[in-house]
Amino acid sequence: MRTKISQITQKDIGKEFKIMGWIKSSRISKNFSFIEVNDGSCFNNLQIILNSDIPEYELITSKITTGASVSVTGDLVKSQGKEQAFELLAKKIDILGECDPEKYPLQKKRHSFEFLREIAHLRARTNTFGAVARVRNTLAFATHEFFQQKGFLYINTPIITAADCEGAGEMFRVSTLDPENLPKTDKNNIDYKKDFFEKPAYLTVSGQLEGETYACALSDIYTFGPTFRAENSNTSRHLAEFWMIEPEMAFADIKDNMNCAEDYIKHCIKSVLEKCPQDIEFFNKFISPGVIDKLKNVLAQPFERLEYTKAIEILKNATKKFEYSVEWGTDLQSEHERYLAEEHF
Repeated sequence: MRTKISQITQKDIGKEFKIMGWIKSSRISKNFSFIEVNDGSCFNNLQIILNSDIPEYELITSKITTGASVSVTGDLVKSQGKEQAFELLAKKIDILGECDPEKYPLQKKRHSFEFLREIAHLRARTNTFGAVARVRNTLAFATHEFFQQKGFLYINTPIITAADCEGAGEMFRVSTLDPENLPKTDKNNIDYKKDFFEKPAYLTVSGQLEGETYACALSDIYTFGPTFRAENSNTSRHLAEFWMIEPEMAFADIKDNMNCAEDYIKHCIKSVLEKCPQDIEFFNKFISPGVIDKLKNVLAQPFERLEYTKAIEILKNATKKFEYSVEWGTDLQSEHERYLAEEHF
């Protein structure tokens, strides 16, 4: 029976395991070889030791290349090296899928995101995308875990809708009409009676409307699903598609809302730090230095809460110059929010 690498610990030394995964790197020699295998279940690879007494050693090692998929059965032994606590001493190895090293684009080096965008079918095998996928998995699970523990009901809201929720953003239209030959009314408007829904339909920008109706019957609910915005803004804060959590609570006030938001964020951070330590350490070292300390600081400190009028007062008294002027009654811009969160408090 196959065991995932994430399930193997130092306590298992001496036991036999069968693992399956993809070769990340290898060092082949006449008498023995070292193979790094990863199955995606965790960040760390498992080192495989392959001795030359394995049947068909030369044939097997000729097919051991980066990207090839393998099945390895062997005993878990204490590692002689310093980089890992244990390794698998192979008894049997099967090449499940060969990989031509001349054509396989991923190597044991750091690739740019621009390059990885060109090989989207393989980028999940890289350290960065693998770590992102595992962290997103943990965050999604933590989301359901938090709200379920709080007694919320999970509600599925429509992806295709006719509702524009409070003008939340530009919408993507969904239609079965031929854009090259649109039917028209007598007034030269698009005749939606010929469309699938017989009226304009869009990809959802929010499940808030449906969520509110259910909250008025079930008390506390939450939605969690894909959301679409047709905003042509190329910034780090805008996405055409993203997943959004929308809790709706009946018989609640703004303090209940703030408590829920703070508790939820801290629950998610705690879950990631506990369940994805290797992935977060990778981000801390190569992607966003200091991110671990920032996350721990969020857990350690209560969220600052202040009224809008007080926020305006702080900003107007700040010595920092803002691109957008601050006046009571105007919406706070991103630069104002960042000053309050990152510099003032």
